[in-house]
Amino acid sequence: MLQTNAPGAPGDFDFMIGQWSVQHRRLKDILNGGDEWIEFKGESSTLNTLGGLGNVEDNHLHFPEGSVRAKAIRSYNERTGQWSIWWLDGRNPGVMDTPVVGEFQDGVGRFYADEEYHGEAIKVRFIWDATNPEQPTWAQAFSKDGGESWETNWEMRFTRL
Repeated sequence: MLQTNAPGAPGDFDFMIGQWSVQHRRLKDILNGGDEWIEFKGESSTLNTLGGLGNVEDNHLHFPEGSVRAKAIRSYNERTGQWSIWWLDGRNPGVMDTPVVGEFQDGVGRFYADEEYHGEAIKVRFIWDATNPEQPTWAQAFSKDGGESWETNWEMRFTRL
């Protein structure tokens, strides 16, 4: 795989290139007022693609009920200055999630999408915090009220290997 960035490629996700240990924390009962979290470990590895205008993250998540493989696929739109992020889950390999779209400012990326969760229309938000590039964090939140309020339901803390 070619790893050299093209001239003008954004460096927004360069912090993710490499191998990682991941500590996951996921809300057990999403969008029902639950406050019980499940913690588990995982690993990930990210490679540049598209000359730095994209990257692919390979994930191995060790849920309590069993391990799962998944991929995050990211691409940068030079016209809009925004990233799109897709999720491909090994438990449902024929479907890619609706991409979240957004951008970084001051080391923090915010990405949004309209989606359905259990048949209900919601908004999805990803926040990538790369202000400490050796230990970045990611958080996913859902909103049932058009983005007025958010429930964080999954957090990841990355440690470089």
